[in-house]
Amino acid sequence: MGTADTQRSTYDAVVRLRDAPFVTRRPAYFSPAAAAQDASNSHGCFGEFAQTLLPLEYTDWVEESGAHVSACYLGDWSSLHKVVVRGREALGFLAWLGMRDLSRFEHGQIKHHVQLDENGWVASEGILCRLAEEEFLYTAGSGDWLLWQLSQGSWDAEAEDVSPDRFIFGVQGPASLATLENLTGESLRDIGFSRSRTTRLAGAPVRILRTGISGELGYEIHGPAERAAEIWAATVETGRRFGLCQLGLRSQPVQHIEAGIATNGLDYLPASILTPGAPTQFRRGRPGGSFVPENGITDYFRKPGELGWGFRKGTPGRDFLGRDALAADAAEGEPRRTLVGLRWNTTDVVGVLAASMSAGDLPDPMELPRGRGPVFDQVLVDGRPTGVSTGRTVSVSLRSTISLCVIDETHAAPGTEVVVLWGRPGTAQREIRATVTTLPFKPDRRRTDVCTL
Repeated sequence: MGTADTQRSTYDAVVRLRDAPFVTRRPAYFSPAAAAQDASNSHGCFGEFAQTLLPLEYTDWVEESGAHVSACYLGDWSSLHKVVVRGREALGFLAWLGMRDLSRFEHGQIKHHVQLDENGWVASEGILCRLAEEEFLYTAGSGDWLLWQLSQGSWDAEAEDVSPDRFIFGVQGPASLATLENLTGESLRDIGFSRSRTTRLAGAPVRILRTGISGELGYEIHGPAERAAEIWAATVETGRRFGLCQLGLRSQPVQHIEAGIATNGLDYLPASILTPGAPTQFRRGRPGGSFVPENGITDYFRKPGELGWGFRKGTPGRDFLGRDALAADAAEGEPRRTLVGLRWNTTDVVGVLAASMSAGDLPDPMELPRGRGPVFDQVLVDGRPTGVSTGRTVSVSLRSTISLCVIDETHAAPGTEVVVLWGRPGTAQREIRATVTTLPFKPDRRRTDVCTL
């Protein structure tokens, strides 16, 4: 059985047995590049990203989490759900499902596709790429909401889950262009931000997308799973001269916080979890942190305006799922919260990190560079709840502990002093001082003019 067939059969088994205990009835599902990655995975440790097992780190998290700023990294996002939507009404369906305007959508263009439920909560979000006149690729943490919504209508369109058939590698950082141009043997400077085109790598057909998940100049490589290990190895070899670092799962989420990007399942829970379109991969555990919801699970949901994805000129008149709910919110002056960054007080953070070597009750530990899974922490001003912090991470590039925060607009001004309550209820909680700052935390270099490099 070849690599492609093995990936497909294992993927299908994992999806079919998604509620089964991992160690007894669920097969281990690895990246299609696992063989090439194994040569550098000296620690032999793996973590689960969606349904896929990926190396936690190759060298150490300090080096890897700063590589997108100092040089570039090669990271594996093959775990993302990949759904091809095609057909005469594919564009119409996608325009209705997402809140963004798709009326001007060029071939090869990439758009952020934010999908809402009928209440206006974010149900799913990811990247939509137009491959042809009637063919689109949606990549996200989960495409289950899209698949379910399509099955509920009568659209002249079809969707195909191609997740195990394709790999997605990220190459992000100032040296990403040099690495990929040397790898492909051709100029890639014609690819503008949020654009893509096809080329060949090691004789294999691939698509190069210019994306910006790191806040730096960066790209993605999409290609056939059966060539993933070969292309991973070739990228590592080519990138070595440019300082390329392989990025382990432990450090992957750091860049999102630095860039001010909320991540589905980590910084908010998708509203789709209450529906038959619930994400396949969000099956384990529950949110941690000090935040205690007053209204149940919906307190972990977010409206797009709370995540920086709202409309600048009011709710548009075109029809899309959740549009009426957003219009009603706007009429009521909602949302009254906005997304900001927090810089945590270093002395207070060190106090938590060093607690295990000091006397007194032990607070919840702080994993480095950040915790795994969703963690929601209560933010206070003068002792009163005013927001929720997520994604607490140590940024070696900024030499600071940072997080995202959905906060009341009255306390969103940069420089506002707040307190983050650290630790689950019932533990030795600590109050950590923090300062509100604008996002992103570092300069946005995603749209670097590559013609000047």
